[in-house]
Amino acid sequence: MGSYLLSHLHALGGGFVGYIVPFIFVLSIVVFIHEFGHFIVARLCGVRVLVFSIGFGPEICGFNDRHRTRWKISAIPLGGYVKFFGDENAASVPELPQLETMNEGERAQSFFFQPVRKRAAIVFAGPFANFILAIVIFAAIFGIYGKQSMSARVDQVQADSAAAAAGFQPGDVVLAIEGKPVEDFADMQRIVSESAGDKLNIKVERKGAQLTLQATPLLKEVKDNFGNMHRIGILGITRSMDADDMKFQPVSPPQALLMGVQETWFIVDRTLSYIGGVIVGRESADQLGGPARIAQISGQVAKIGIMPLIHLVGVLSVSIGLLNLFPIPLLDGGHLLFYGIEAARGRPLSERAQEVGFRIGLAIVVMLMIFATFNDIVHLTTS
Repeated sequence: MGSYLLSHLHALGGGFVGYIVPFIFVLSIVVFIHEFGHFIVARLCGVRVLVFSIGFGPEICGFNDRHRTRWKISAIPLGGYVKFFGDENAASVPELPQLETMNEGERAQSFFFQPVRKRAAIVFAGPFANFILAIVIFAAIFGIYGKQSMSARVDQVQADSAAAAAGFQPGDVVLAIEGKPVEDFADMQRIVSESAGDKLNIKVERKGAQLTLQATPLLKEVKDNFGNMHRIGILGITRSMDADDMKFQPVSPPQALLMGVQETWFIVDRTLSYIGGVIVGRESADQLGGPARIAQISGQVAKIGIMPLIHLVGVLSVSIGLLNLFPIPLLDGGHLLFYGIEAARGRPLSERAQEVGFRIGLAIVVMLMIFATFNDIVHLTTS
C-alpha cells in the first residue's frame, strides 16, 4: 500500500518541482495575506505582535523589525500564525500568569485586554483579507483578458438525457433559468451544476420564438481536464462551437472589480451549497480534500501556466477565508462567536467554558483533517 501510494504521488506531482513547489507557492500567498490581515489591524489597534510566521515548527530563517516583531519562515508549510503580546501559543491562548503581572502600559499592548470590538476586528481581518485578495486577483484577470464567453446555444442533445426528456433541440438558445438571465454557456453550466434533482423552468429561443421547457438536471460524475471526479448536475447538451457564438468583451476597471466580487461570491455560494448538500445527504463528502489534494491540483494547474496558478490562489483564498469564519472554536469564526456572546452578556464566558469550547473545536478540526487526509489517500490511489 505504501509503495503504491508513493508511486502515485510521484506520477501525479512530477517530482518536487512539479508537485511541492506550486503547492508551497499557492498556500504561502494565501496564508501570508490571511495573517497579514490579522497583523495590520492589530498594529492599528495598538496591539504588539511578537511573531509573524509562515509555517509551523522550527524556524528556518527570519528577522526582527523595528517594532520587535519576529518575522520568520518555519519548517512545516501548512499554515501560519501571528502571536500577540500576552499569548501563550500560536492559537492565541492567553498566558494567564503573565497577564496577571502586567502593568497598565503592557495591558494596552496586549490582545487579551483590548475591548471586544477591537479583538473582533483583529480576528475578522484575516478572513476579510482573503476575500480582498481573491477579488483583486479575479478583477486583475478580467481586466487583463476581458470577458470571453460562448453563447448558450445548443449544438447537440444527448440521448436519454434530462435535456432530451425536456424537449431541447439543436439550435435552441437558453435565455433564462428560473427567471435569472443567462448571458452565456458558462452561466447556464453554473446554475445547472448546482441544481441536480431540481425541476428548472428554462426559457429558450427557438427559430425566433420563445418557449419555456422544464428540465431536471441529473446528478452525475464528471471528470475534469486533470482527471479529478466531480458530482454535478447535468442536462446533457453540448455547446455550439461556431465562431459566431464566441464573444470577447473588454471590461473597464470598475467592471472588472464588480466581476471580481461576483466571482468571489459565486465561490462562497457554491461552497455553502455543497456543504448544505453534504449535511442533508444530497452531496457526497468524498469531495472534501486536504493538503495532498491541494498539492496535486497546484501541480496540475502549474503545468498550464502562471495565470491559472494565480487564479487558483484566488479560489483557495476564498475557501480559506470562508472556512475560518465557521463558528468552530479554535478557528477565527469560533473566536468571533465567543466575542459575540461576550458583547451580548456584557462579560466573557468563564475560563472553563472557553477551555471546553476550544477542546471541542480542536476535536472537530482534527477529525476534519483526518477525514480530508483519508479522502486524499483514496483519491490518489484510485486516480
